[in-house]
Amino acid sequence: MNRRIVVPILVFLGLAVVAVGLYLFQPWRMFTSSTVTEDIPAVSETVSPAPTQSGQPSTEAASPEPTQSGTPSAEPSAIAPREILTGGLISHEHASTGTAKIIELADGSRILRLEGLDTSDGPDLRVWLTDAPVIEGVDGWHVFDDGAYLDLGALKANKGNHNYVIPPGADLAAYSSVSIWCARFAVSFGAAELRG
Repeated sequence: MNRRIVVPILVFLGLAVVAVGLYLFQPWRMFTSSTVTEDIPAVSETVSPAPTQSGQPSTEAASPEPTQSGTPSAEPSAIAPREILTGGLISHEHASTGTAKIIELADGSRILRLEGLDTSDGPDLRVWLTDAPVIEGVDGWHVFDDGAYLDLGALKANKGNHNYVIPPGADLAAYSSVSIWCARFAVSFGAAELRG
């Protein structure tokens, strides 16, 4: 073949390979970091209007409870959340630390909370509840998509305290672990065994 044709084709193919590699591996993310800090959601206790003697709710505003200073408080009281399960993160493909907690809020909704998270940034990182065992070392890197898992969404940041909503119908008895899962390469960055 003519060299004038071969060289541009090879250059084009080389650039295509580099572009695909950059898209898949996103090597710059080894040097990027982000932090998200979220509080545990508070569910406020609301007071229903008291019924009158006729059985109908009163249209008059209920008197707020007095505070220690003697002045009425108009603020509703927050109900404390309840921790159901917890576990410490171990490192898999990337060094990972922090704590995973499943918390039930006062209204019965549940969240997975990652506290003190510190892991690497990476492409297509997800937060999964799974039924897989948490195994240290390379043997534990790829087990989380072998059985049942529940994808709670994209990892919000590689550092900080994050909340992930657990769907109301999810059966927590079916899941025993949490993985920060790289869906692009089917590998766990870090995982935690959940215990009561």
